[in-house]
Amino acid sequence: MALFLARHALLAAARSSAGSRRLLRHRAPAAARPSSGAAEAEGPGRDTAMLRHLLFKLRATGPVTVAEYMREALTNPGQGYYTRCGGIGESGDFVTSPEISQVFGELIGIWYVSEWMASGRPPAFQLVELGPGRGTLTDDILRVFKQLASLLSKCDISVHLVEVSPKLSKIQALTLTGRKAQLNSKDKSAYMQGLSNTGIPIFWYRDIQDVPAGYSFYLAHEFFDALPIHKFQRTEKGWREVLVDIDPEVPDQLRFVLSPSSTPATENFIQPGERRDHMEVCPEAGIIIQRLASRIEEDGGAALIADYGHDGTKTDTFRGFRNHKPHHVLRAPGTADLTADVDFSYLQKMTEGRTATLGPIKQREFLKNMGIDLRLQVLLQNSYDKATHEQLLHSYDMLMNPKKMGDCFNFFALLPHCRLELPAKKPQPNSQAPLPPVAGFSELSLK
Repeated sequence: MALFLARHALLAAARSSAGSRRLLRHRAPAAARPSSGAAEAEGPGRDTAMLRHLLFKLRATGPVTVAEYMREALTNPGQGYYTRCGGIGESGDFVTSPEISQVFGELIGIWYVSEWMASGRPPAFQLVELGPGRGTLTDDILRVFKQLASLLSKCDISVHLVEVSPKLSKIQALTLTGRKAQLNSKDKSAYMQGLSNTGIPIFWYRDIQDVPAGYSFYLAHEFFDALPIHKFQRTEKGWREVLVDIDPEVPDQLRFVLSPSSTPATENFIQPGERRDHMEVCPEAGIIIQRLASRIEEDGGAALIADYGHDGTKTDTFRGFRNHKPHHVLRAPGTADLTADVDFSYLQKMTEGRTATLGPIKQREFLKNMGIDLRLQVLLQNSYDKATHEQLLHSYDMLMNPKKMGDCFNFFALLPHCRLELPAKKPQPNSQAPLPPVAGFSELSLK
């Protein structure tokens, strides 16, 4: 069924003007983001408002955790990177898969429609995206919904975006609604609402807890990697937490130090039997994944997560990115993207058996299973000049090449247990058909 949907929606997109409107949007990949110490040669730190704020705070309170540093640098209400700007795109600091090719978002849209059908076609669903960037991914998904309007005609769809950045929310509103969005009064949980270009209601929130309960499909693309992490180092005296402090030799710069003794985080987040000498834990990711699992368990739906990540084996992955180049994480805070690989094994543990999980699998494997090769063939057949032809192949290579984004990103899903449970007894001849495979995580036949 997922392949049928892919054929139907993507052929429709190729025939329409919308299907080719972003074929030129390929950029250099962000896959080579550096680790925390990889850009020492970049030069001295800039005197930024965020740096001055942190220096004042550190002089008053002493060293802070890496998690607190990330939280301040990224989401401080006045000078945080995401609240102030959030540099996605060619003119910013990094690019994401949806910014490279519209095919990426189209295939994710098909994934949600496939899961909606596999779940018995509920009469309504919410599409909830966490950290929607410039709104590009949601825009591509909504275009798929429009192309499958006859299939979704009896389904009440709404979009709910969780976004903390005022600037990005304005960009999202322009992308998704034109100018048909307005701020809400203070007594409402959604701070902004509007209608999409296809007539679907859209709401903006600052926290996932503000999103109404109900059957929902959740999406988190490059969201979890920007959540604050705690870093730990094994020493002869036991585990110590990595902290951020003022460099005494250069008073206007920051440095990493180790806590003199164990901290509450070392006592609570390091599991017995841990073999690594350096590790990172993101408790906020654990809280959010538990909330998603609880909502899916209670109300139904699914969650699809795509991000940098690993299976609990990596050590130092904390890194910075600015102007599409490596940036030391402690330099000019508030002006660069800070990120760390997602520990998918930790996310699995935090679901606490509330939902089933699939993955993580590599991006190239997921997209191939979703029919990206078929989509590429359709677009190539409908491209009439050499430049567009080459750009299509270049964008495909960016997404699929193992040395670029193909192996750097992983897909991970939460689903209700009933979605994957087989009947206790063998089905009788007249009984319901066996459960369909989950698109993207299973290889699809071309038959």
